[in-house]
Amino acid sequence: MDEDYALEMQALLDEIDADVLDTRLWTGRTALDPRVLDALRRVPRHAFVPEHLRSSAYENHPLPIGHGQTISQPYIVALMTDLLRPRPDDIVLEVGTGSGYQAAVLAGLVRRVYSLEIVAELAVQARERLRRLGYGNVEVAVGDGHRGWPEHAPYDAIVVTAATPRIPPALIEQLKPGGRLVVPVGPPRFDQELRLLSKDVAGQIEDKGVLPVVFVPLTGGID
Repeated sequence: MDEDYALEMQALLDEIDADVLDTRLWTGRTALDPRVLDALRRVPRHAFVPEHLRSSAYENHPLPIGHGQTISQPYIVALMTDLLRPRPDDIVLEVGTGSGYQAAVLAGLVRRVYSLEIVAELAVQARERLRRLGYGNVEVAVGDGHRGWPEHAPYDAIVVTAATPRIPPALIEQLKPGGRLVVPVGPPRFDQELRLLSKDVAGQIEDKGVLPVVFVPLTGGID
Protein backbone atom coordinates (compact mmCIF):
# COMPACT_ATOMS: atom_id res chain seq x y z
CA MET A 1 0.00 0.00 0.00
CA ASP A 2 1.32 3.48 -0.96
CA GLU A 3 2.35 5.25 2.25
CA ASP A 4 0.95 8.51 0.87
CA TYR A 5 -2.53 7.01 1.12
CA ALA A 6 -2.13 4.95 4.29
CA LEU A 7 -4.13 7.27 6.53
CA GLU A 8 -6.92 7.58 3.97
CA MET A 9 -7.05 3.80 3.65
CA GLN A 10 -7.33 3.35 7.41
CA ALA A 11 -10.15 5.91 7.55
CA LEU A 12 -11.90 4.00 4.76
CA LEU A 13 -11.56 0.69 6.60
CA ASP A 14 -13.01 2.33 9.72
CA GLU A 15 -15.99 3.51 7.65
CA ILE A 16 -16.46 0.01 6.27
CA ASP A 17 -16.52 -1.39 9.80
CA ALA A 18 -19.22 1.16 10.67
CA ASP A 19 -21.24 0.27 7.55
CA VAL A 20 -21.09 -3.42 8.49
CA LEU A 21 -22.69 -2.62 11.83
CA ASP A 22 -25.24 -0.25 10.27
CA THR A 23 -26.41 -2.95 7.83
CA ARG A 24 -26.25 -5.94 10.18
CA LEU A 25 -30.04 -6.34 10.32
CA TRP A 26 -30.01 -7.01 6.56
CA THR A 27 -26.78 -8.95 6.20
CA GLY A 28 -26.62 -10.75 9.54
CA ARG A 29 -22.98 -9.70 9.81
CA THR A 30 -21.33 -7.70 12.57
CA ALA A 31 -17.85 -8.07 11.09
CA LEU A 32 -16.22 -9.12 7.83
CA ASP A 33 -13.53 -11.75 7.39
CA PRO A 34 -10.18 -10.15 8.38
CA ARG A 35 -8.65 -11.72 5.26
CA VAL A 36 -11.05 -9.73 3.09
CA LEU A 37 -10.26 -6.47 4.87
CA ASP A 38 -6.54 -7.16 4.58
CA ALA A 39 -6.92 -7.81 0.85
CA LEU A 40 -8.80 -4.52 0.51
CA ARG A 41 -6.06 -2.73 2.43
CA ARG A 42 -3.39 -4.03 0.06
CA VAL A 43 -5.10 -2.79 -3.13
CA PRO A 44 -4.20 0.80 -4.11
CA ARG A 45 -7.69 2.06 -5.03
CA HIS A 46 -6.25 5.32 -6.34
CA ALA A 47 -4.67 3.32 -9.18
CA PHE A 48 -8.11 2.15 -10.33
CA VAL A 49 -9.86 5.51 -10.66
CA PRO A 50 -9.40 8.26 -13.26
CA GLU A 51 -6.50 10.54 -12.43
CA HIS A 52 -8.71 13.59 -11.87
CA LEU A 53 -10.64 11.67 -9.18
CA ARG A 54 -7.68 10.31 -7.23
CA SER A 55 -8.25 12.75 -4.39
CA SER A 56 -11.59 10.94 -3.84
CA ALA A 57 -10.24 7.41 -4.29
CA TYR A 58 -10.59 6.43 -0.62
CA GLU A 59 -14.03 7.89 -0.07
CA ASN A 60 -16.64 5.24 0.62
CA HIS A 61 -18.80 5.70 -2.45
CA PRO A 62 -18.80 4.75 -6.16
CA LEU A 63 -16.88 6.83 -8.68
CA PRO A 64 -17.35 7.13 -12.46
CA ILE A 65 -14.75 5.43 -14.67
CA GLY A 66 -16.19 6.33 -18.08
CA HIS A 67 -18.52 4.61 -20.54
CA GLY A 68 -21.39 4.98 -18.08
CA GLN A 69 -19.68 2.61 -15.62
CA THR A 70 -18.48 3.03 -12.03
CA ILE A 71 -15.98 1.62 -9.58
CA SER A 72 -18.14 0.25 -6.78
CA GLN A 73 -18.37 1.57 -3.23
CA PRO A 74 -15.56 -0.04 -1.19
CA TYR A 75 -17.98 -1.31 1.47
CA ILE A 76 -20.01 -3.11 -1.20
CA VAL A 77 -16.83 -4.58 -2.72
CA ALA A 78 -15.81 -5.82 0.72
CA LEU A 79 -19.25 -7.26 1.45
CA MET A 80 -19.56 -9.03 -1.91
CA THR A 81 -16.08 -10.49 -1.50
CA ASP A 82 -16.91 -11.66 2.02
CA LEU A 83 -20.14 -13.30 0.81
CA LEU A 84 -18.14 -15.40 -1.66
CA ARG A 85 -16.11 -16.94 1.21
CA PRO A 86 -12.98 -16.94 -0.96
CA ARG A 87 -10.39 -19.66 -0.36
CA PRO A 88 -6.76 -19.78 -1.54
CA ASP A 89 -7.38 -22.53 -4.12
CA ASP A 90 -10.59 -21.04 -5.57
CA ILE A 91 -11.16 -20.28 -9.23
CA VAL A 92 -13.46 -17.24 -9.48
CA LEU A 93 -15.41 -15.68 -12.33
CA GLU A 94 -16.11 -11.96 -12.25
CA VAL A 95 -18.73 -10.49 -14.59
CA GLY A 96 -18.07 -6.79 -15.13
CA THR A 97 -14.35 -5.99 -14.85
CA GLY A 98 -14.80 -2.22 -14.94
CA SER A 99 -11.52 -0.70 -13.75
CA GLY A 100 -10.28 -4.03 -12.35
CA TYR A 101 -10.64 -3.09 -8.68
CA GLN A 102 -12.86 -5.99 -7.57
CA ALA A 103 -10.63 -8.42 -9.49
CA ALA A 104 -7.56 -7.03 -7.71
CA VAL A 105 -9.16 -7.54 -4.30
CA LEU A 106 -10.07 -11.12 -5.20
CA ALA A 107 -6.60 -11.76 -6.63
CA GLY A 108 -5.11 -11.53 -3.16
CA LEU A 109 -7.49 -14.17 -1.83
CA VAL A 110 -7.86 -16.87 -4.51
CA ARG A 111 -5.78 -18.86 -6.98
CA ARG A 112 -7.24 -17.47 -10.21
CA VAL A 113 -9.68 -14.77 -11.31
CA TYR A 114 -11.29 -14.78 -14.74
CA SER A 115 -12.97 -11.46 -15.48
CA LEU A 116 -15.31 -10.49 -18.32
CA GLU A 117 -15.97 -6.94 -19.50
CA ILE A 118 -18.36 -6.09 -22.34
CA VAL A 119 -16.83 -2.63 -22.99
CA ALA A 120 -13.68 -3.38 -24.96
CA GLU A 121 -11.86 -0.16 -24.02
CA LEU A 122 -12.40 -0.78 -20.30
CA ALA A 123 -11.24 -4.39 -20.66
CA VAL A 124 -8.01 -3.33 -22.37
CA GLN A 125 -7.35 -0.64 -19.76
CA ALA A 126 -8.07 -3.00 -16.86
CA ARG A 127 -5.89 -5.76 -18.31
CA GLU A 128 -2.94 -3.38 -18.66
CA ARG A 129 -3.52 -1.84 -15.21
CA LEU A 130 -3.66 -5.22 -13.49
CA ARG A 131 -0.56 -6.39 -15.34
CA ARG A 132 1.33 -3.21 -14.43
CA LEU A 133 0.40 -3.56 -10.75
CA GLY A 134 1.53 -7.18 -10.63
CA TYR A 135 -1.78 -9.07 -10.47
CA GLY A 136 -0.56 -12.03 -12.47
CA ASN A 137 -3.41 -14.36 -11.48
CA VAL A 138 -6.13 -12.30 -13.18
CA GLU A 139 -7.17 -12.85 -16.80
CA VAL A 140 -9.44 -10.28 -18.47
CA ALA A 141 -11.42 -10.86 -21.65
CA VAL A 142 -13.97 -8.91 -23.66
CA GLY A 143 -17.29 -10.72 -23.55
CA ASP A 144 -20.98 -10.76 -22.67
CA GLY A 145 -21.21 -11.76 -19.04
CA HIS A 146 -24.66 -13.26 -19.48
CA ARG A 147 -22.97 -16.22 -21.15
CA GLY A 148 -20.25 -16.59 -18.54
CA TRP A 149 -16.87 -18.02 -19.51
CA PRO A 150 -17.50 -21.73 -20.08
CA GLU A 151 -13.90 -22.57 -21.05
CA HIS A 152 -12.77 -22.22 -17.44
CA ALA A 153 -15.90 -23.50 -15.69
CA PRO A 154 -16.93 -24.73 -13.22
CA TYR A 155 -16.14 -21.93 -10.78
CA ASP A 156 -15.89 -22.04 -7.02
CA ALA A 157 -17.43 -18.57 -6.89
CA ILE A 158 -18.96 -16.04 -9.28
CA VAL A 159 -19.43 -12.33 -8.63
CA VAL A 160 -21.48 -10.01 -10.85
CA THR A 161 -20.76 -6.30 -10.51
CA ALA A 162 -23.78 -4.95 -12.41
CA ALA A 163 -27.51 -5.39 -11.88
CA THR A 164 -29.60 -7.78 -13.92
CA PRO A 165 -33.40 -8.21 -13.96
CA ARG A 166 -32.90 -11.97 -13.76
CA ILE A 167 -29.89 -14.11 -13.02
CA PRO A 168 -28.37 -15.50 -16.24
CA PRO A 169 -28.87 -19.29 -16.34
CA ALA A 170 -25.36 -19.79 -17.76
CA LEU A 171 -23.83 -18.42 -14.58
CA ILE A 172 -25.77 -20.83 -12.40
CA GLU A 173 -24.75 -23.69 -14.70
CA GLN A 174 -21.08 -22.71 -14.49
CA LEU A 175 -21.09 -22.61 -10.68
CA LYS A 176 -19.45 -25.62 -9.07
CA PRO A 177 -21.47 -27.67 -6.53
CA GLY A 178 -20.67 -26.07 -3.19
CA GLY A 179 -20.09 -22.75 -4.95
CA ARG A 180 -21.51 -19.29 -4.28
CA LEU A 181 -22.82 -16.61 -6.66
CA VAL A 182 -23.23 -12.98 -5.59
CA VAL A 183 -25.27 -10.74 -7.90
CA PRO A 184 -27.37 -7.57 -7.70
CA VAL A 185 -30.85 -8.28 -9.09
CA GLY A 186 -33.42 -5.73 -10.20
CA PRO A 187 -34.27 -3.10 -12.82
CA PRO A 188 -31.82 -0.32 -13.76
CA ARG A 189 -31.02 2.17 -11.01
CA PHE A 190 -33.67 1.27 -8.40
CA ASP A 191 -35.38 -1.54 -6.46
CA GLN A 192 -32.27 -3.72 -6.65
CA GLU A 193 -31.25 -6.35 -4.13
CA LEU A 194 -27.90 -7.99 -3.61
CA ARG A 195 -28.51 -11.72 -3.67
CA LEU A 196 -26.45 -14.74 -2.62
CA LEU A 197 -27.00 -18.04 -4.42
CA SER A 198 -25.47 -21.21 -3.03
CA LYS A 199 -25.35 -24.48 -4.98
CA ASP A 200 -25.33 -27.67 -2.92
CA VAL A 201 -23.62 -30.92 -3.87
CA ALA A 202 -26.80 -32.12 -5.54
CA GLY A 203 -26.97 -29.01 -7.69
CA GLN A 204 -29.90 -27.45 -5.83
CA ILE A 205 -29.90 -23.67 -5.44
CA GLU A 206 -30.56 -21.67 -2.31
CA ASP A 207 -31.32 -18.02 -3.11
CA LYS A 208 -31.06 -15.44 -0.32
CA GLY A 209 -31.55 -11.67 -0.33
CA VAL A 210 -28.79 -9.71 1.40
CA LEU A 211 -29.08 -5.94 1.02
CA PRO A 212 -30.77 -3.18 -1.04
CA VAL A 213 -28.22 -1.81 -3.52
CA VAL A 214 -27.85 0.42 -6.58
CA PHE A 215 -25.68 -0.78 -9.49
CA VAL A 216 -25.31 0.16 -13.13
CA PRO A 217 -27.17 -2.31 -15.39
CA LEU A 218 -25.59 -5.44 -16.80
CA THR A 219 -25.55 -4.93 -20.55
CA GLY A 220 -25.59 -7.48 -23.34
CA GLY A 221 -28.05 -10.17 -24.34
CA ILE A 222 -29.77 -12.53 -21.96
CA ASP A 223 -29.60 -16.23 -22.84
